[in-house]
Amino acid sequence: MTPPDAAHPRRLLLVVDAPSLLHRNHHARAHTRIVDRSGRPVWALHGMLRQILECIDRFAPDAVLFGLDDRTASQRRDRYPLYKAGRAEKHPELVEQLERAGALLEALGLATLTPPGLEADDVSASGAAWAGRHGWDCVIVTSDRDAFAHISPYTRVLRLIDGGISGSPLLDPTRLRLMYDVAAENYLAYAALRGDASDNLPGVPGIGEKAAVALLEVAGGMQAVWADVDHDAGRSLVAALDAHAVETGGRRTGATVVRRLTAPGARDRYEFNVDLMSGHDDLDLGLTPDVPGTLGLLPLDIDRVTRVAGFFGVDATTALAVRLLTGEPASVQ
Repeated sequence: MTPPDAAHPRRLLLVVDAPSLLHRNHHARAHTRIVDRSGRPVWALHGMLRQILECIDRFAPDAVLFGLDDRTASQRRDRYPLYKAGRAEKHPELVEQLERAGALLEALGLATLTPPGLEADDVSASGAAWAGRHGWDCVIVTSDRDAFAHISPYTRVLRLIDGGISGSPLLDPTRLRLMYDVAAENYLAYAALRGDASDNLPGVPGIGEKAAVALLEVAGGMQAVWADVDHDAGRSLVAALDAHAVETGGRRTGATVVRRLTAPGARDRYEFNVDLMSGHDDLDLGLTPDVPGTLGLLPLDIDRVTRVAGFFGVDATTALAVRLLTGEPASVQ
């Protein structure tokens, strides 16, 4: 994270992958059977709100933006019909809460974006890019590893795991390298080589995680890999991979790796994966931080927060929402 200047401290944008939180909370909290005052299921929505509040308490953001998936169309699926194929069908009670999430968040006064034909990860990518352009820092909250490609000196990712917000790792470039042995700027290339089973995207045949890490380590990036393949038949790459294997006590596999990279369709698969995995970072987020009252800017209006949070029927949640979203003490009846 870039250290703030005392005279001009960097502001913080919190970007939340709302579907990710809703999916996790639906499965973790379904046993509670919490319903709102109209009798509709809200356990996933309630769990999401509680985790959002925990994040706001932890990071003290200046603005909060929620990414949502377009549930009616998918540009990626149009290009690749098998995209995310094989995933279990969503439970109707989860679908209902996914469809209500945007209206709930906006009713609170928080900003949401459902990009046509795109996904919450595209909002995360655009949020990180927006922060970089405007001199802000950014924290992305998600369980999706695709967001690791957006990690930079000013963007961190809170990767949600079963331990909840407090038990989830907060990844910056240093911690990402420690966990995956990959530089942040190379994570997209690493993922494209390896593939992503959760999205039903196969990787380059024969190039697993270890080979991908070694490739990026010795070459510094895939641009250098392809350049050596194109101009020297990969000879320098073979030598560098074998030297790396000797240094690390591994087997010499340079020739095998280069042969797999140059196999028919290998480069096309890599480039296709990069293109499909890349988040759109040019979305109009509608953030106008210098305009008071703009959706997503904290603090929020106490009356609307009290009213909307109250629909969950959980006094403790209403009080917490009022305190953290408005900065005012709650008076819950």
